[in-house]
Amino acid sequence: MHLRTRLCTHLVSAASLVALALPGVAPAQEKAPAPQAEKAAEAPAPTTVVARVNGVDITRADLERAKKVLLSQNRMAMQPMNAEMTKRVEEAALQQLIAKELLYQAGRKLEIKDLDKQVQERVAQSKARFPSPAEYEKTLKEMDMTDKDVETFSREDLVIGNLVEKEIASKVTVSEADAKKFYDENIDRFKQPETVRASHILVGVDAKATPEEKNKAREKAEAILKKLKEGADFAETAKKESSCPSSAQGGDLGVFGKGQMVPPFEKAAFALKPGEMSGVVETQFGYHIIKLTEKHDPQTTKFEEVKDRIMQYLKGQQVQKGIGEYVENLKKKGKIEIVAK
Repeated sequence: MHLRTRLCTHLVSAASLVALALPGVAPAQEKAPAPQAEKAAEAPAPTTVVARVNGVDITRADLERAKKVLLSQNRMAMQPMNAEMTKRVEEAALQQLIAKELLYQAGRKLEIKDLDKQVQERVAQSKARFPSPAEYEKTLKEMDMTDKDVETFSREDLVIGNLVEKEIASKVTVSEADAKKFYDENIDRFKQPETVRASHILVGVDAKATPEEKNKAREKAEAILKKLKEGADFAETAKKESSCPSSAQGGDLGVFGKGQMVPPFEKAAFALKPGEMSGVVETQFGYHIIKLTEKHDPQTTKFEEVKDRIMQYLKGQQVQKGIGEYVENLKKKGKIEIVAK
């Protein structure tokens, strides 16, 4: 189970922008196709004001940048966008920008020690996450950003983070009883299925192999099996004879559960006891000899092992809720103008 505490992740931040170029996140250059009905000539100017928050302008450029971030965060950057989807994304991005501006304005009223120094450190950290200065500059260009923008967003992140910690997170409490209640009500999340650890030797066969070539491969696998039964070391034999990349580890495939291997292989592996070796098992990849090294019965992770993570997760949920309520209160007290669509 993966429980994550997410503080303020619905806000458009500098961290969100620079993360676009990091592994596992959609690249910044993957832009959502614009609806066919739109034409470049009809696009509003970047400086066009789309909303105003207590007198502070949010421009079309701000909104377009926020849309890119939102699309990338939700892995939607390369999906076709119809008019309705485009409208929904734009509305969501605008609401994020309004929430961010409200929190930033409120956060500026709180003192932060050495803010300028922290901003510079944050900017340096952002740059350090890129493999080279050239990659950093490339991403800035693709996001229509400048170094000054990164500095501005870093300052906003710090100010908002300080506000969230002092006004919301510090007031949230989660007890062990709360965590135990969550654990009991969501026990299936903590159940671990049966798993095994196995090694194998593969005599690979090409998908287009002739019957004669397949017979030759099977005969080779049978000969290897005979040597193993006579006492040959499995790991050393795998290193010499296996055509699988796992040969470098003596054929070790690590721990896996049901559904992770092709059916014939899985059936043979789970039928073995630790220390036992299979016969020759045929799959679409060729002929395998499997040796089971470990077997783990289904189990449920104990509460004590996950208690801290559950408490962290529950606190994160409460903080998220608190941020939403805080923003709604700021909206009631402030003046929000939607200037242009």
